[in-house]
Amino acid sequence: MKKPAVFIDRDGTVNEQMGYINHPSRFRLLPGAAEAIRLLNENHLLAVIVSNQSGVARGYFPIDLVHKVHALMQDALEKKGARVDGIFFCPHHPRGSVPEFAKACDCRKPGTGLIEQACRAFDIDMSRSYMIGDRCLDIEAAERSHLKGIMVETGYGLGDITYVMPHKTIDPVFIAPDLLKAVQWILERETAPENE
Repeated sequence: MKKPAVFIDRDGTVNEQMGYINHPSRFRLLPGAAEAIRLLNENHLLAVIVSNQSGVARGYFPIDLVHKVHALMQDALEKKGARVDGIFFCPHHPRGSVPEFAKACDCRKPGTGLIEQACRAFDIDMSRSYMIGDRCLDIEAAERSHLKGIMVETGYGLGDITYVMPHKTIDPVFIAPDLLKAVQWILERETAPENE
């Protein structure tokens, strides 16, 4: 049985936007993020992280650090009764300085590769799935994947909404103050009478 998924950007959406999380001490969950993910768990929607981590390609930190940060995130969420079902990230950048990761790829958002990886790992009902992020590139990735894209005002959100979005042809289906409000909006739609 296919399940709807909510694809969630990491930095600026789940945790504080710090530029690059180049040390575990810089990882901090945003208020309400754990509650938002717990609501997805309780309502049987897959919670899937999709994140660009070009700091690996740029030589700012090793790929092992990304895994350590994800373990920290999972632990912090677990302590609040929440869990993510999958984590997919892109370590590449075409102008990177680490040869192994310095390449153009299809997984760097707004490319759709991370979402495609998740679809291979899970039986996802894409027609009922969403993407939440704080960058216009998250909404572009959503549009290319035929997902409903939601912008949050946390992280780079307010700046992208104010200065970047007016020059784009993309439109989010909803702009939310944060991840929790975005998830609540999704759940209101998913539990509406026409979806029963």
